[in-house]
Amino acid sequence: MTVRRALAVVVCALVVAGCEAHSIAPPAVTPVPVTTPSPETTAPPRTTQTTQTTPPRQVLAPPSTGITFPRSGSGQWLFPTGDGPVAGQAGRLLRYRIAIEGDIAGVTTDGFVKAVESTLADPRGWTGGGRWRLQRVGPEGRYDFTIYLATPKTRDVLCGRPDGYTSCRNGNSVVLNVARWADAVPGYGAPLEVYRQYMITHEVGHRLGRGHETCPVPGALAPVMQQQTLGMHGCAPNPWPYPDGTQYSGPSGEYDDPIPRGDS
Repeated sequence: MTVRRALAVVVCALVVAGCEAHSIAPPAVTPVPVTTPSPETTAPPRTTQTTQTTPPRQVLAPPSTGITFPRSGSGQWLFPTGDGPVAGQAGRLLRYRIAIEGDIAGVTTDGFVKAVESTLADPRGWTGGGRWRLQRVGPEGRYDFTIYLATPKTRDVLCGRPDGYTSCRNGNSVVLNVARWADAVPGYGAPLEVYRQYMITHEVGHRLGRGHETCPVPGALAPVMQQQTLGMHGCAPNPWPYPDGTQYSGPSGEYDDPIPRGDS
């Protein structure tokens, strides 16, 4: 299905929550379309329009990506409109919307939508096990969660925990940090595209109820729910829960980050 390029622009007043990212309630305020929305999963909160008068300092990612962004964004969101195809053949249907912070340059709406939809539709992903079906919807439709591409400081607000480095899931918010989208992490050992697939699948996995896992044995594939952003711990990069058609996981557990930065 061809993704329509029209965008719905919204403004959100972000309020900091104070708990751990992958297991706490959603942020107190969620961005909603300026136009009157259709009935949603929850009643839309009030929003306050803000005007940014001073351009923020830009952070330039490596030239190969061409992505620039301020460390602290304005909280204005672009919501791709229209509905995507349903991914998966069986299982519970969850609908998600996509929101891209307006300050980010070098990420096209169509390109980001394609990356998210193709990752979530891949038979090696969460829809491959027959438990879940996933569909992107526009801002006017009913949705179960939102996938945000956010600047580092906005990531902190949405995640409810200062970090600026990792991505997170907070309630019905799946928050992808644009700094990681642009640059991955040092020593990941796989192309940027693979890391992006990992970001999407890992954080959506939290929304589907999955906790963190650890590397089962050095030399094996990393479970997708391993905190691969914080190091591979002897495992090989892997963005999929069903890499060969069967579910692949590791022991439950988390890794300590030498620099405390939250979820990944």
